[in-house]
Amino acid sequence: MTETLMSQAIDLMIAGMGFVFVFLVVLIGATTLMSKLAIKLEPPAPVVPAAPAATPAPMNDPRLMAVITAAVAKYRSRP
Repeated sequence: MTETLMSQAIDLMIAGMGFVFVFLVVLIGATTLMSKLAIKLEPPAPVVPAAPAATPAPMNDPRLMAVITAAVAKYRSRP
């Protein structure tokens, strides 16, 4: 009796693992197919002319330096 019960358990385990394996293979195939289909159906991206590079603002503005210095001094003087 133990032999048949164990044999049935192993058969059921193999069947379950086989079903999961087949399902995962089908799932991977379906997602790969959908990915390729989505890439084919995607419209081409519009060509946008490149904007000229913005020149960074100079950091030697005396008013800006005074404001930053005052802010740092006030922050450091806090208890």
